[in-house]
Amino acid sequence: MTGDDSTTTVGPLDAPPRDPARLPLAVTRLVWLLWLGSLVALAAFVRDGAVTAGPFAVDGLTVVLWVAVTFFSGIVHSYARRYLAGDRALGRFFGLTLAFTLAVLVLVAADALLLFVAAWLAMGLSMAALIGHGGADWPQAAAAGRLARRYFLASTALVAVAAAVLAWQTGATTVSGATAAADTLPDPVLLTAAGALLLAAMVQSALVPFQTWLLSSMTAPTPASALMHAGFVNAGGVLLVRFAPVVTADASVLLVVAAVGAVSALTGKLLKSVQVDAKTRLGCSTVGQMGFMLLQVGLGFFAAAVAHLVLHGCYKAYLFLSVGEEVEHTAPADTAHETTGTGPVRAAATVVTGLVGGAVFAGITGKGLHVDAGLLLAGLVVLTTMHATRAALRSTSVPATYRYAAAPLVFLPSVAVYALTYTAVEGLLAGSPVAVAPADLTVVHALIATAFLATYVAIETGAYRVSDRLYVRLVNATQPPTHTLLSPTEDHNEH
Repeated sequence: MTGDDSTTTVGPLDAPPRDPARLPLAVTRLVWLLWLGSLVALAAFVRDGAVTAGPFAVDGLTVVLWVAVTFFSGIVHSYARRYLAGDRALGRFFGLTLAFTLAVLVLVAADALLLFVAAWLAMGLSMAALIGHGGADWPQAAAAGRLARRYFLASTALVAVAAAVLAWQTGATTVSGATAAADTLPDPVLLTAAGALLLAAMVQSALVPFQTWLLSSMTAPTPASALMHAGFVNAGGVLLVRFAPVVTADASVLLVVAAVGAVSALTGKLLKSVQVDAKTRLGCSTVGQMGFMLLQVGLGFFAAAVAHLVLHGCYKAYLFLSVGEEVEHTAPADTAHETTGTGPVRAAATVVTGLVGGAVFAGITGKGLHVDAGLLLAGLVVLTTMHATRAALRSTSVPATYRYAAAPLVFLPSVAVYALTYTAVEGLLAGSPVAVAPADLTVVHALIATAFLATYVAIETGAYRVSDRLYVRLVNATQPPTHTLLSPTEDHNEH
């Protein structure tokens, strides 16, 4: 009656065209093959020792970082295949992540100074491109990528200055050759090279006051953020460890590194305390953790810094890839998940767990048993264990009996894992230039210890909240440039 003579055919749908995006799968498989290869390299190093071939030198630091970097990268690639499915720039993203991974693998094995600088530059440019992913249609992402690129070019320039100064004064063209002659350099030359290396490490690791690029990178896809926080920011520590003889040739340089690391560690903790956004809190946490890493370098514990960056990479990659779980599905009438105040039983349990944690660390590593910088390192373990224990005991999601029983059963093994990892890394680095003795205690170390203790007490008691001026300064310090923000916070509070 309608005049429509068309025939309706019922049957299976046409098969969809074959997915042309085979690059993600191929890249993911390649990265996991690289991880297997890095395990083989680790075994070969344990059996045969370090190997030098042309512009490359494969030592203990190289194989440890190869295993860690390829593992993190493999996890991120596997996650990104599903997370970014349907993204029209999917191939570009996986190409950049592969380029970044290869640049890091070259960097940690590079012995030629020119190759080291080139790999540092490639690493920074590929990460800046990942931060700006989707920038063609997303002005804020493009702006964040440009900002990061400027920071990374500056850090590359600083590394190039240090390499040029060392090459000019020593006549060496390799990292090993230049660092071997570091103790023969005049003080002005040594301080110039060490200062350039420290500034480059601060920029790359987003230490205060260079945290802006990291807190502006929240537009990056979650896999890129995980790769950034688990691997890229660790490059500052890797730089100082690789050039350890330059950093340790003058005791005053180590003191400056320790002070810089302590300031960033404490500031990062305070910055995190004023944030409610999950990714920004993780970013502030990274600022603090990178400060801890440089503090360990400044104390003379290079193996501890390497162990820290490996374990922090595992933890932070997990946190970023599971950041969606931070969103709580609760009703307004739900009771609070934390109790306030600190009773005598809870205080005693916190202190005892912290002290036992410090004893476990000292017993396994031997650090903290003598009157040197090891005491400060063990003290930091005690404070960290106390902070984690108190936070766990404040939770009301489980009965008190289970909380008090579970806290030592969770945190003390965690301390043992850190100590064992440290010991294993120290063994792999044995005999290399980075295996140096801990620094002697000075007034600076006493001030650092006092600052950590005071900050711990202020945060645990909530005393830092009394100052409105401090709160405003901390909030302002976490604000990235407005052109990298999706929308100002005030837009969400119009009504």
